[in-house]
Amino acid sequence: MADSFTTRTIDITTGSAETVHDLTTDIAAFLDDTADGRDGLLNVFVPHATAGVAVIETGAGSDADLLTALHDLLPADNRWRHRHGSPGHGRDHVLPAIVPPHATLPVIDGELALGTWQSVVLVDTNRDNPRRKVRLSFLS
Repeated sequence: MADSFTTRTIDITTGSAETVHDLTTDIAAFLDDTADGRDGLLNVFVPHATAGVAVIETGAGSDADLLTALHDLLPADNRWRHRHGSPGHGRDHVLPAIVPPHATLPVIDGELALGTWQSVVLVDTNRDNPRRKVRLSFLS
């Protein structure tokens, strides 16, 4: 049986452009407040139909490469049956099938156990929704 479960929702402003927003600092602050040096699991969940969570390297061009790859795979054009919103918005609703809206990650001694170059990011291609919520849940 788990010793504790703590959850918190954070608000992220993504703006009106496609973005890869680094959540790693927000996650570290959450774990500082809640993990108290314990081992456990962190779940990151985006309760939106048009955003996802990924673990990638940031700052070396990978975030831009991810957006380019998603644009190639899911073009923002009129091929989509889901047609409300800005042109090509239907592809935003397909995004979570490619970049899932969740990730579960290990926490060791109260810290996120990522590789040297890994970051946890919110992937948001929906230009129509500039504000997102991200739920962080720690189970120990």
